[in-house]
Amino acid sequence: MKSNITAKISGGQVPKGKVTVSGAKNSATRLLAASLVADEKVVLENFPTELVDANYKFDFIRKCGGLVNVDREKEIVEIESGNLIDVELDDYNYPIRTTYLLVPGLIKRNGIARIPYPGGCKIGNRGYDLHIMVWENLGAKVEEKENYIQVTAPNGFKAGEIDFPITTIGGTESALICASTIAGTTYIKNAYISPEVQNLIDFLRTLGSKIKVVGNSFIEVTGKSFLQGSLFQVMPDRIEALTWLVYGILSGGDITIEDVPFTAMEIPLIHLHEAGIDYYRNTRSIHITPDCLQNGIIQPFELATGTHPGIISDMQPFYVLLGLHADGISRIFDYRYPERIKYCEELNRFYPGQLSWEKGAITTRGKHNISPNASTATSTDLRGSMALLMAALLGQGDSTVNNAEMALRGYNKLQEKLAALGIKLNLIQE
Repeated sequence: MKSNITAKISGGQVPKGKVTVSGAKNSATRLLAASLVADEKVVLENFPTELVDANYKFDFIRKCGGLVNVDREKEIVEIESGNLIDVELDDYNYPIRTTYLLVPGLIKRNGIARIPYPGGCKIGNRGYDLHIMVWENLGAKVEEKENYIQVTAPNGFKAGEIDFPITTIGGTESALICASTIAGTTYIKNAYISPEVQNLIDFLRTLGSKIKVVGNSFIEVTGKSFLQGSLFQVMPDRIEALTWLVYGILSGGDITIEDVPFTAMEIPLIHLHEAGIDYYRNTRSIHITPDCLQNGIIQPFELATGTHPGIISDMQPFYVLLGLHADGISRIFDYRYPERIKYCEELNRFYPGQLSWEKGAITTRGKHNISPNASTATSTDLRGSMALLMAALLGQGDSTVNNAEMALRGYNKLQEKLAALGIKLNLIQE
């Protein structure tokens, strides 16, 4: 697995060409885990095979007896889980957040699951108590061991009712997959149906699970003891699409972004338009040139991140970058993960004096036509890491970004895609 990667970047490179948005990280890794409940082969297309998080999951599934074939050129993953076994691994150190989604497949095969404690980015309180609630409400016993979480349900999960105290994407995903293995009806209240969760629902339906959605918070799931195989396509990544959009705008480049999931990011795109950005688009692509700035500058703005269909917290750093290049003061509020501010100290190295932050609120003092300083910075989280790489690419001179593997957790084939745009990103593994 890739770790301790340093990015050496020469700033001032201007991108030109085409880039295709990969399958969504926040969908693909969930679909991979959900595939373990199928009793026949599952084939996932448009899968971002180079993502660090996905490769950790490949490794875990294989160590538990599952079969995973990966075609990295065609971006196809085949999963067969009939031979999953109960095994206590020598090492449970997996730095990924969604380990809890591996539980349903292991419970279905063996009545017991031993999974790593959830890892992931440190952007505030992201406990796993709601997942324990799901498992226990569906009849399982949960024990927190020294190195792993142990979930036991010798006869599988039982139908029940789950009423989340807060809206939760991860909890909703966990409940959906568990409920799909039950030959009975489970009710999920206060669910959170993001585009990626909808992609998961569509996938589970192809396996044979009957899922009824009312509004955006109530789900009724009638599962089956036998779930068939599936050929399914991972949705394009809306966060990656926004990343390329912002990079194209700030770099003064001439790029075409293909496979943009427009229906999943309507409001984020509206905010770009209101900042004075008039991009060219058709049904699946966006073309960015310097002419997209209506009066030659980015207008300052104010926005708040929250839940879908609005701007989600993962998009926050890219609007911060946009604000740093706007013509005046912009304010970005984060109500979903107010502690997603650690990267700001590192980003400030490129934009000294232009950035201030406190819990839940970031202020940028934008300057039109500014070039960030060359600097050395250290990644603190996935999206913040990508923002640092972008700042280094936009600057003048040579910069260094440490722990760049954090960006690789969410950006499939990043180095190759930049190369196709004429941009050199030198990644050094220490």
